[in-house]
Amino acid sequence: MKMTQINQIREAAAYMRERLPFIPEISLVLGSGIGPLADEIEQPVYVPYGEVPHFKTSTAPDHAGRFVCGMLAGKRVLCMQGRLHGYEGHSPAEIAFPIYTMKELGVAKLLLTNASGGINTEFKVGDFMLIEDHINMTGKSPLTGANDSSCGVRFPDMTFAYSTDMRETAVRVAESCGIRLRRGVYIGVNGPQFETPAEIRAFRALGADAVGMSTVFETIAAAHCGLPTAAIAMITNMAAGVLMQPLSGAEVNAIAEQKGDELRKLIRALLAAL
Repeated sequence: MKMTQINQIREAAAYMRERLPFIPEISLVLGSGIGPLADEIEQPVYVPYGEVPHFKTSTAPDHAGRFVCGMLAGKRVLCMQGRLHGYEGHSPAEIAFPIYTMKELGVAKLLLTNASGGINTEFKVGDFMLIEDHINMTGKSPLTGANDSSCGVRFPDMTFAYSTDMRETAVRVAESCGIRLRRGVYIGVNGPQFETPAEIRAFRALGADAVGMSTVFETIAAAHCGLPTAAIAMITNMAAGVLMQPLSGAEVNAIAEQKGDELRKLIRALLAAL
């Protein structure tokens, strides 16, 4: 990471610090269909991405493209109501920029959510999956280029990219809520096209349980800067070839809306326990 990027991160964090009512404890990245959780935040303060120095704006459908800060489940939270994706034309470094900014701001934990396609044939639409590991099939990394040791080491370890403690807490909380929480491996791709049936067969052979177009760059950045992270995927469709039917973004959004209440319940309980 170049020094100019470090300076930009510090400028963005300084701007956020002036706008927010407090330093958040936990940051959430809200994926497709999960954005309404931000509407439950008490005494919210909104900061559109476009107002933050050096930030890019989100163009994905149903992504509000703003920070929402306030109290949720008794915790000081900062929500990204919508995220950046590679298929929008954003570089891996631009997608990772908010993660570094939140770390610089003082956030202590990160919770990622996303909408994913189910690869594991034991899964069904509407399931939730705790991500235990990922496979980066984008061929890219937000760490490409010069590294600044003030942010993280040149070769960060990814063994515990998804915090063991946070995952254990998520499993315990899901059980107490009576919510079934699958566990598995997420494979990240570029998109925006859905995968082919042949690609899905290959991903299954590699050991992937779900596929999506986000999350991996954010997790890599969090591991790089030492921000403990957990991630939950909502299985909004079965991946290509599993049910041999066409895929559509409308289907993804419809399932996300149907199961959104249950996932928000899980996230609220998880926040309270972290």
